[in-house]
Amino acid sequence: MHVIILAGGRGTRLAEETSSRPKPMVEIGGRPILWHLMSFYASHGFKDFLVACGYKGEMIKEYFKNIAVHESDFFVDLRDGGMRVIHGSRLDWRVGLVDTGLDTMTGGRLRRMRDLVGNETCMATYGDGLSDVDLQALLAFHRAHGKLATVTAVRPPARFGGLRLTDDRVEAFSEKPQAEGGWINGGFFVFEPAVFEYLTGDDTILERDPLERLARDGQLMAFKHPGFFQPMDTLRERDLLEALWSSGDAPWKGRTNGGPA
Repeated sequence: MHVIILAGGRGTRLAEETSSRPKPMVEIGGRPILWHLMSFYASHGFKDFLVACGYKGEMIKEYFKNIAVHESDFFVDLRDGGMRVIHGSRLDWRVGLVDTGLDTMTGGRLRRMRDLVGNETCMATYGDGLSDVDLQALLAFHRAHGKLATVTAVRPPARFGGLRLTDDRVEAFSEKPQAEGGWINGGFFVFEPAVFEYLTGDDTILERDPLERLARDGQLMAFKHPGFFQPMDTLRERDLLEALWSSGDAPWKGRTNGGPA
């Protein structure tokens, strides 16, 4: 099953980092957030990726072109440039890197993957957010309801410390807890091929007309995930993800590899 990762936006809200590289290449623990996201999918058994590149996409292409070499041990014959691999990369992913245009919108980037996906169910998500959602349970939910599309609904991360007050007295304080009210689009989609019929061109914004029409048609279902979800839109959020990784207790880390999907 293909996993489409939307990785072509300009990331203007993280301009301190994205002036020199695409947002999915911003590093957490010395690795691009894109690598963390793909490792998470791979840990659930999903290892066939299509990366929708755009802004500074050549940096993403260069990274994956070189990763097999960087992850391997080999001998090089300097007389003719021949190379003999002695220990190959431990990564068994297949990664398609597709230029989907500099100014193409999210729905347009997804639409450009249609021929590569073919007549198969696919997954899709954004290249700048991490979660501990159970992807196999998400897929089982999607297959059980029989509709065209599933979106993962998450609680919005709170940006400020929470206070519980009685009159003027603080009863409880929690530092930046996850918000308790409402659900938001967390990405981590599952789509049937007919979803591509809802995507009309490069200017299609997935989160507007396509998802709105799918909802009106009764073809959009929500997989509720009350656990960890964290986008990376600001330096503070990047630092939060870095701190979680450095602690050794990052929620998206440490699962055992699943079987093939």
